[in-house]
Amino acid sequence: MYSLPDLPYDYSALEPHIDAETMHIHHDKHHAAYIKNLLDALTGHEELLSLDVNDLISDLTKIPESIRTKVKNNGGGHANHSLFWEIMCPASESGSPSGKLLEDINKNFGDFPTFKEKFSTSGVGRFGSGWVWLVVDGDKIAIMDTPNQDSPVSEGKTPILALDVWEHAYYLKYKNVRADYIAAWWNVVNWNKVNALYEEVINT
Repeated sequence: MYSLPDLPYDYSALEPHIDAETMHIHHDKHHAAYIKNLLDALTGHEELLSLDVNDLISDLTKIPESIRTKVKNNGGGHANHSLFWEIMCPASESGSPSGKLLEDINKNFGDFPTFKEKFSTSGVGRFGSGWVWLVVDGDKIAIMDTPNQDSPVSEGKTPILALDVWEHAYYLKYKNVRADYIAAWWNVVNWNKVNALYEEVINT
């Protein structure tokens, strides 16, 4: 059964970079709505409720066609936001990439500032609503972006860093200036968590 996870910090913990009101609305309203809609879609398909949400969306061809789009949108919304909350933290605890992750960022992108620039550019350039990701794809890491609530999991990739660029993620504070939101967001990335997620993926 799917349920709304608690935030791993207070609603105001990401201030001033992400404001408390946005966090309340984003978590309590938007994320909760994806879960409600997912549960509604799965009514009569109780065998699917026992799956982890990432397993649920990992192969959408196995989902009955009559509910596939709803599961893709709302299951993706639940999975994406669940990761998004985890990879943020108060700015004072943000840290930096380290170990194997930093080594592979340098190998794939040249250096960390270049990676940040490429990731940010993907976020600014994502047309309409969507997400930007750092994913593990086979034996390499890559930046990708997806529309709406589509998840890299559905493409066989494992996300370890997620940036929500839907307007509801930033509009109260940053209005239509997505670039300012993205620049501020880097201050609250929980690199200890991202490092750990990467180690978990490459060691399994």
